[in-house]
Amino acid sequence: MPDYLDDLRLAHVLADAADAATTARFKALDLKVETKPDMTPVSEADKAAEEIIRGQLQRARPRDAILGEEYGVEGTGPRRWVVDPIDGTKNYVRGVPVWATLIALMEAGEGGYQPVVGVVSAPALGRRWWAAKGHGAYSGRSLSSATRLHVSRVADLADASFAYSSLSGWEEQGRLDGFLDLTRRVWRTRAYGDFWPYMMVAEGAVDLCAEPELSLWDMAATAIVVTEAGGTFTGLDGRPGPHSGNAAASNGLLHDALLDHLGPRR
Repeated sequence: MPDYLDDLRLAHVLADAADAATTARFKALDLKVETKPDMTPVSEADKAAEEIIRGQLQRARPRDAILGEEYGVEGTGPRRWVVDPIDGTKNYVRGVPVWATLIALMEAGEGGYQPVVGVVSAPALGRRWWAAKGHGAYSGRSLSSATRLHVSRVADLADASFAYSSLSGWEEQGRLDGFLDLTRRVWRTRAYGDFWPYMMVAEGAVDLCAEPELSLWDMAATAIVVTEAGGTFTGLDGRPGPHSGNAAASNGLLHDALLDHLGPRR
């Protein structure tokens, strides 16, 4: 089996370059922000970070395909880099420090493309998380200065901490009743949002999290970090991996209970 460590090292280099671009414009008074056709914001920093990542990948991995949130798909083949230049753009443009660059490598295999490398870099928080298939998940400032991640062992919903993004998406999808029932069953709920709940699941600080509507670039990097930390990452339909257009992540012990509440539309 490939060890993917060279790809992981490259992903860190890409994240370093993106961090430099995004932090330089964070809280800038003249930051340019536009509205995309789907009515979500995009800043000049989103575009610049993705351009930097694409440029470096074209030089370092010219045979690999690239899928990015801002510029779509380029290239074909069994290996595809998936990039969200700023996950949490709404936070970024308002000066909230909870945002990150997500970089994943996906490889064609049984069941379609699956993530084999993931880096989640949140420079405003001073945090970075990463994983490579078969090598575990880690957090730290560099590959040489890192702590291995492990999900929690909480096995009862009454003792669990549940994180989510917002209420509106659950209501729009007809899943609000199940969502609210879950919040009543767990010990604690917090709306951290975006990439952060998945990283806290991987760290064992949160036991389960879910979002009702996501794109592949929102999930590819976080999925492998969660699974390499010993957790479970599926869609709300229970399908493994980041392919369902939504996400459910847990320490594994609570996953069936999570899907029981959020999977069926009510």
